[in-house]
Amino acid sequence: MRKILIFGNSGSGKSTLAKKLCDENTLTHLDLDLLAWKDSNPPERKLLKETKKEILEFIESNNTWVIEGCYTDLLELASPYSNEVIFLNLPVAACIANAKKRSWEPHKYASKEAQDANLEMLISWIAQYTKRDDTFSLASHQKFYDDYVGNKQMLSSNQ
Repeated sequence: MRKILIFGNSGSGKSTLAKKLCDENTLTHLDLDLLAWKDSNPPERKLLKETKKEILEFIESNNTWVIEGCYTDLLELASPYSNEVIFLNLPVAACIANAKKRSWEPHKYASKEAQDANLEMLISWIAQYTKRDDTFSLASHQKFYDDYVGNKQMLSSNQ
């Protein structure tokens, strides 16, 4: 039974890969973006204990799954239940290029225009991936990958 965690920078292809694996292997998909944030403007992270409860409910409700996101703190909550990780460690330039050609994500945005309105901010955030030291950073993802005990792979391109 596959229980996969996919992580990497924004724009690295996490959602695309998750959807492909779900289709090919009949897995259930969880995008951590849908759990991590309160419905507020400006966006505000939910308390970790709230998100943990939702993640555990998802895991308990599904025998096989893919959980994807850039939140190392949330991935760590699901890690004990997983048996595989995939680190999409693409160059920042590739992530920016992917973000620029990203199709509309209706589960996150009311319209393509609303999504595109955030593109400049997203590109700036993607560009800081190697410099940040937060839960979304390359350093945090690399440590999570290095510490993971189990089947793991690191991909440096979307091919």
